[in-house]
Amino acid sequence: MSDELFDLQVGYVKFSNPIALAPMAGITNSEFANTHAQNAGLAVIGGYNLDSETNAAASKLVERGREEFITGSPLEFLEKEVKAVDIDGAVAFNVRSTTLDPLLKAAEIIKEAGYILELDAHCRQEEMVSIGVGEALIKDQPRLAEWISKIKEIGVVLSVKVRANVVDDIALVRVIEKAGADILHLDAMKEGAGADLSAILRVRDSSRIFLIGNNSVLDFDDAKEMFSRGADMVSVSRGVLQDPHLIDDLVDEVTLLQEQMGWYNSPKHVCRGEGDLRGLAFCCLPVKPCAVHNKAGQLGYSPREFANIKMEFAKGTPLEFGDSTCFGSLVWCCKISKPCYLRDGVLDLLDLSAADYMKLKKDLATYILDNAKKPVNES
Repeated sequence: MSDELFDLQVGYVKFSNPIALAPMAGITNSEFANTHAQNAGLAVIGGYNLDSETNAAASKLVERGREEFITGSPLEFLEKEVKAVDIDGAVAFNVRSTTLDPLLKAAEIIKEAGYILELDAHCRQEEMVSIGVGEALIKDQPRLAEWISKIKEIGVVLSVKVRANVVDDIALVRVIEKAGADILHLDAMKEGAGADLSAILRVRDSSRIFLIGNNSVLDFDDAKEMFSRGADMVSVSRGVLQDPHLIDDLVDEVTLLQEQMGWYNSPKHVCRGEGDLRGLAFCCLPVKPCAVHNKAGQLGYSPREFANIKMEFAKGTPLEFGDSTCFGSLVWCCKISKPCYLRDGVLDLLDLSAADYMKLKKDLATYILDNAKKPVNES
């Protein structure tokens, strides 16, 4: 598959598609990735314990029936795993340590291989939290920010995996982004069953960091729900244990969607109350009170300024046309998945495909965000 279909890249890492394998301690090693994630855009493996303290905590976890990777020579073990993984997509290594130095050494190994380091700020097991790793990091944000900053000095592409609804998610993501992390891997966990899709939406509306959504993705409908709230990528874990072909199926379906629609993670409409800020690309002219005023206001736009910025983008593009549409221009028209004979009639006249129309809308969304008076990470 061509990397250009999705045009996904973070630093020196390109992703062929937006489907990822999520880490599962004691399960997702190089062998597991080689078997189950050959076609994934990203395989995040681990978590790997990088010092004696985390390995000792892992041993306690194993004693009570959990699975863990345990070794007396952590960095040598990591190097072997780096060399052993052999998949078509990108690779990330989820790691834990009670001190910074092993993380820096791991970052050097992983960067040299052209891979991604993922800092585990996610594990909630008491044996790990009590020694200051996993979830303890998101409760000690000055330390988390310092570690992110120091790791980034190595030059490695850095992901941070966290769990939603533990601390203030918006404050947390801003700390992570400001410190310099490249990727946020968000477990959208909530009480009860299913993923907290509102957590994905909240994070997307407060940050422009590359966002991987995780939790309860068992089929493509689940993936689309996360994509439409702003996830750039979705990761799967337990679902792969239930269905070894899950990643392959998700890749096939998201590829077909991208080919047909041109914007695989296009947002829901703002007026439905579920669309993130990117959904402003589909909003009508703000001539009456509606949800668009609030969303545009989050970016510092007055209604007139919002109208002007959209029309400014439309000049010289096919979105400029559409006299027969509701507001006289395709720039105000909705998502292609919503039936509209007026919009579709103009697309036919212009010989503009649905995918090309949606690609223009994606560019429009980026333009709106880029020119905001109040940037997303400050709104």
